[in-house]
Amino acid sequence: MPQRTGRGDLFTPSCPTRLLLDRIGTKWTSMVVKLLAEAGAGEVRFAELQRRMPGVSQKMLSSTLRSLTTDGLVARRVEPTVPPKVHYRLTELGHSLEVHLAGLREWAETHIGEIVRAGAVTREEPPDAEVPSSR
Repeated sequence: MPQRTGRGDLFTPSCPTRLLLDRIGTKWTSMVVKLLAEAGAGEVRFAELQRRMPGVSQKMLSSTLRSLTTDGLVARRVEPTVPPKVHYRLTELGHSLEVHLAGLREWAETHIGEIVRAGAVTREEPPDAEVPSSR
């Protein structure tokens, strides 16, 4: 059966969809997209994003924003001041991603109690791994 033009196939090893899912499937991406979506058509400065994302390093935030900008999900604007002021906003494509990430965040927030009770979030190993007994 022929594949539709312009659409990826997650199960094809060389498909770039896998790389894209790796990038948009991170907690930092979800947080950045949410914060920028809250600004609507407005912009948010780098320092404000970092302040509102406890635990993110400057390097990780820079890397996340660079990927989102490269992928066309975020627009970047630099004011030529000393030091430069860097502003970010979601593109139309980024806003379309936010709709889906919001659903995933809602699902996670709704079901976190069940997941924690299952023990999957509190352990480093997969849920089906053997847990050493405490003696």
